Amino acid sequence: MLYLCEKPSQARDIAQVLGTFQRHDGYLSGSKQGQSIIVTWCFGHLLEMSAPDAYGEQYKRWSLESLPIIPQRWEYHTKKGAVKQLGIIKQLIKKTQHVVIATDADREGEVIAREVMRVAKFKGEISRLWLSALDDASIRKALRQIKSGQSTETLYYAGVVRSRCDWLVGMNLTRLYSLKAQQAGYQGVLSIGRVQTPTLRIVVDRDLTIENFKPVPYWNIIATLATEQHSFKAKWMPAKKDSDNEGRCIHHKIALQVKDTIQGALASVISATTTRKKQAAPLPFSLSSLQQYANTVLGLGANQVLEIAQALYEKHKVTTYPRTDCEYLPRSQHKEAPRILQNLSDQYPELVQQADKKITSRAWNDKKITAHHGIIPTAVKPNLKAMTNNEKRVHNAICQRYLMQFFPYYEYDQTLILLDIKGYSFRASGRIERIKGWKIVLNTVVKKPVNKLLEQALPALKKDQQIPVIDVICHDKKTQPPPHYTEGSLIAAMKNAAKDIKEKALKKILKETAGIGTEATRAGIMELLLKRKLLTKEKKAIKATKAGTQLIQALPEAVKSTGTTALWEQSLDGIVEGKVSPKGFLIQQQEWLTELIAQELQSPPLTINVETSSDKPIHYCPQCNKALHRRKGKNGFFWGCTGYPQCTLTRNDQRGKPKQ
Repeated sequence: MLYLCEKPSQARDIAQVLGTFQRHDGYLSGSKQGQSIIVTWCFGHLLEMSAPDAYGEQYKRWSLESLPIIPQRWEYHTKKGAVKQLGIIKQLIKKTQHVVIATDADREGEVIAREVMRVAKFKGEISRLWLSALDDASIRKALRQIKSGQSTETLYYAGVVRSRCDWLVGMNLTRLYSLKAQQAGYQGVLSIGRVQTPTLRIVVDRDLTIENFKPVPYWNIIATLATEQHSFKAKWMPAKKDSDNEGRCIHHKIALQVKDTIQGALASVISATTTRKKQAAPLPFSLSSLQQYANTVLGLGANQVLEIAQALYEKHKVTTYPRTDCEYLPRSQHKEAPRILQNLSDQYPELVQQADKKITSRAWNDKKITAHHGIIPTAVKPNLKAMTNNEKRVHNAICQRYLMQFFPYYEYDQTLILLDIKGYSFRASGRIERIKGWKIVLNTVVKKPVNKLLEQALPALKKDQQIPVIDVICHDKKTQPPPHYTEGSLIAAMKNAAKDIKEKALKKILKETAGIGTEATRAGIMELLLKRKLLTKEKKAIKATKAGTQLIQALPEAVKSTGTTALWEQSLDGIVEGKVSPKGFLIQQQEWLTELIAQELQSPPLTINVETSSDKPIHYCPQCNKALHRRKGKNGFFWGCTGYPQCTLTRNDQRGKPKQ
């Protein structure tokens, strides 16, 4: 039996649980109950998809007439530095009849293992070790519940289709739009991606909303009222004819009239009600919610959080699998709570002592579980001295979310008072905390600013009671634009991209959780856009560059649509569920790409302001007025027309300029 792992550290962890193993070059060997066992490993992806020139000499040079590039047979090559290890794995696979896939329990992990098995031409039995954590207890549990290889095979199909669709879009459309922009003088490459371009569009749309925002004035009237023992504040609720869609007064004269009218008047109580409210503890983190929290509260970048979460899982083994889209826990996991809490007792002695292990919060819900559950602590006792400061901070956040599940509801009394003051409607609300519940865990967390109009204590009042107004203030306000995206809020926008879709039919089709990218890729997409200078980060704000904005404005809707990309992700989920044909989906995308390229080849050049790409002067073709580009040929540099093959004009190079 051969265990195929994703990384060497993962192989060591599994081998340690299986028994005593000897170290060899590229693998570990041992036995269990008389059965020979080999544990070997990849270094992530050992194979990668080949570039277009692998499919023919005609694709080495970028040209519009060679598009679309659609391979009939997909070519792969071994990644640099992986040749030796791949050779070792292939030899080991040839000697075994049973492979246990032990890579990360996700779509990419499945692809990593099965692609290696494909090139090794393995035809034997396949099993799947589905790990949610890498501590000893979790590995033993997974070994007892080993899955059949067939149960996760569709993950592989979805992963392969995803990578091929990304290749088709990236290779074809990057060439297409770069060449079309170069025809108009742009000197550079415009990177296009199935996920990255709609993500860029999200940021561009927000930037343009802020740029074009025109503040509108409005006025709030706050009255202070007083009983013999207590004073409180009430807010004017303007009539519909005097307010906007948000209920804000937009007529200054009316606001001043209300202020003057109620000054020193008596308010009459229309109603006064108090209701006991209960608030459940927040759910454990998914990767996205952890990234959002850590970006907002801890000031950490999305990719930084992913790396930290991966280290807590893989290196320290103190938290479960990080690349999860789920915030719920299986009910069977609840029985492990006493041991997990005991291991946290040194870190949180008072909280662990107060925690009620019998409480089963809404987090434990088998119906909500996807491929993985929420991120929680493992049964390994944390060694805080071995962690970096940021690892401690993220670990603390994960532990606190878990601890909250063992405390009662947060309860408070919500009071609402409706008042009439000289014919004008006012409202006062207040909240009094009754049971702190799970909020006791929040002592070390940055709290949100208190809204005094919501948190104030209110007196006990009766209907028709008269209360004097002792002060009135008219606040001059202006509507505010939405804030620029941060890394955390952009992750949330990518995950919930379907919410902004206006087309009713598309909204109906999309799942509530559909989004663009995956938990594992969203941070990387953001980093890629920053690296390619289509996005920029100013302090915490994520903004589009001038080139990024112009690119989105120039692209057709089909290429930049968040709705289309979200539907693609939904189709990939359908492949995993066995509801969508992998081959059919790939053919559908090839047909879409072919049609799009045909349309774009008939359209004018893509106008991107040349100032965004280069300060060098642009040289234009004297025959067709399209830009000339400096190229390297067999005999040195020369200048060729970007209108090729329709225009075949060339010029020799003379000190970096086309010779006249």
